Amino acid sequence: MRRAKAISVQRLVLGLGNPGERYADTRHNLGFRVVEELAQRLDVRLGVEVCGAFWAAAGPVDLATPRTYMNRSGYSARCLSERNGYAPENILVVYDEVHLPLGRLRLRGRGSPGGHRGMESIIENLRTTAVPRLRMGIAADGAERADGSVSRMEEELTDFVLAPFAAGEIETATRMVRRAADCVLSWADRGVDATMNEYNG
Repeated sequence: MRRAKAISVQRLVLGLGNPGERYADTRHNLGFRVVEELAQRLDVRLGVEVCGAFWAAAGPVDLATPRTYMNRSGYSARCLSERNGYAPENILVVYDEVHLPLGRLRLRGRGSPGGHRGMESIIENLRTTAVPRLRMGIAADGAERADGSVSRMEEELTDFVLAPFAAGEIETATRMVRRAADCVLSWADRGVDATMNEYNG
């Protein structure tokens, strides 16, 4: 009797940000930084441009950073899903979150976009809220209210997320990027629930 072949489920890590040098060091580009950290660890180069994104196959996960602007990230998510067969539940979206304090990680298997334009675009294009996401806190000290929201006008918020980290925040942000990369690899190996228990502290 012939043995059935084991089915390998390939996963995609989609880091969100804005292309171009002017945005490279901003708070809004943390998703790019995590994917770049993973590419370095896994010894791959994000040099192939497909579906409006830089993409690489990297063993335990595939990696991608959309070259569209943040609010059009869903195009790359949908195109890569259709091209390479990633189910929405196997696409982990990594991005900044202004409703979490700087340094905090929050992994979820599904949910609303919470006002994040990149995640809104992805949910709209994939037509499901069952898309895992890893949010990385960028709120400044004292910005978080008791209800978990951040008190900022929309104009101020745009300026805030598109600004570089302050000198006193850089070390914390760098540690968070490394820990986020650890979290992604745990998700690929152990799944959402076990990884949430370890990293959502």
